[in-house]
Amino acid sequence: MVLGEDSKKRLQQQVDFIVEIDKLKQILRRNYLVDGSRRENDAEHSWHLALMAVLLYEHAREEVDLLKVVKMVLIHDIVEIDAGDTYCYDDVPKEERLKLERKGAERIFGLLPPEQAREF
Repeated sequence: MVLGEDSKKRLQQQVDFIVEIDKLKQILRRNYLVDGSRRENDAEHSWHLALMAVLLYEHAREEVDLLKVVKMVLIHDIVEIDAGDTYCYDDVPKEERLKLERKGAERIFGLLPPEQAREF
């Protein structure tokens, strides 16, 4: 299959995003694995949360759009590549944290084709 220029550009943007989000594996969270052996990274956290959503959504008291939930939990910490791990007891003011996360979201999701960037 031969890709047109638009398809090549789109694919390159998606690959660039995939390469960038690999950095999520380097962001250590403050919490430890259940066995206490080491700190969890953001990628592990997102994966674990997504699997929990898939397993436990049947217990929701209201109708749940599982695909939407899984997308949300898989991308919710991507901004931490730029902003760092958000910890509820940090001394960083909430407004400053939001600015850092918004800036990270604009940069990282901006790597994607426009409609995917908007969705994320």
